[in-house]
Amino acid sequence: MEYRRMGRSGLKVSEICLGTMTFGHGADQDGAGRILDACLEAGVNFLDTANAYNAGESEIILGRLLQGRRRRVVLASKVFNPMGTGPNDSGGSRAHIMQAVEDSLRRLGTDYLDIYYLHHVDHETPLEESLRALDDLVRQGKIRYAATSNYEAWRLMESLWISDTRGIARFECYQPQYSLVVRDIEQEIVPVCEHKGLGVVVWSPLAGGYLTGKYQPGQDRATGSRSEEGWAFPRRFFHPDHTDILATLLEVSAGLGRSPAQVALRWVLDQRFVTSAIVGARNQAQIEETLQAVGWRLPAEVRARLDEASALPMRYPRTMEDGMRERRASAVRIG
Repeated sequence: MEYRRMGRSGLKVSEICLGTMTFGHGADQDGAGRILDACLEAGVNFLDTANAYNAGESEIILGRLLQGRRRRVVLASKVFNPMGTGPNDSGGSRAHIMQAVEDSLRRLGTDYLDIYYLHHVDHETPLEESLRALDDLVRQGKIRYAATSNYEAWRLMESLWISDTRGIARFECYQPQYSLVVRDIEQEIVPVCEHKGLGVVVWSPLAGGYLTGKYQPGQDRATGSRSEEGWAFPRRFFHPDHTDILATLLEVSAGLGRSPAQVALRWVLDQRFVTSAIVGARNQAQIEETLQAVGWRLPAEVRARLDEASALPMRYPRTMEDGMRERRASAVRIG
């Protein structure tokens, strides 16, 4: 297992992060315990949950499982989604953040979170209000690092500017969707994170199961998968050529003697900007198979094929500015 720094911070996390959305939905207490044990044995030290996962049940199950071994892990949770029916039971207001963190700490049976994410964009709360609430939690020792998820590039930059100019805790981590069939962040979000030194912890690196090998190109349902329950992969986010990308993945995986899930996850982990990738499972066998994505690298020719198959079309302003450095350099005459 490789351990990577979280952006510019000194925190180190495993390249695989165990996502616990299935805890309480697909994995009961005993099953979740087997999944967690397999991950810890493999060297995973990074766990991800959220207060809204299965109405708090994910945090409750995880909290029970971590009793006596809390200090072994980097624990992340999130705030935003509704946890009640009141007008202040969701969002990024100071009122909700302060209440939600106490509830999460109680469910998890701990007195601090290593990473605390703003789960979504709150269009009704000023950024400074949310950021100052997170700064207070850092100063109180209830969270160690502030983070966010699903922000646009401009909103992320504005948040970092507010933190820097006000001298308050800033985001050290960003959590986006990213996979072979969802590469949008490369165009605007990744440059921000690299420029500002944020860790990037990606969710859905297997595209909700689409890239695991359960599906063939053109197929959208598979027996024994979440698609049977109507809890399918988020295809509305997918690259327009996702069926061709899947076909390429299946072909190169067969050639490597690896499962499609292992190859798709390894492709994500081999990206220079990725700190960690969140993977979940319904049972121990699933997670053990996925964990075989660590400890090796994609051959250059395989990575090049996957890069080409999944490449995004270039957009303005890059369509205009790409190559401008070379054009400028070619105009220089010395002597």
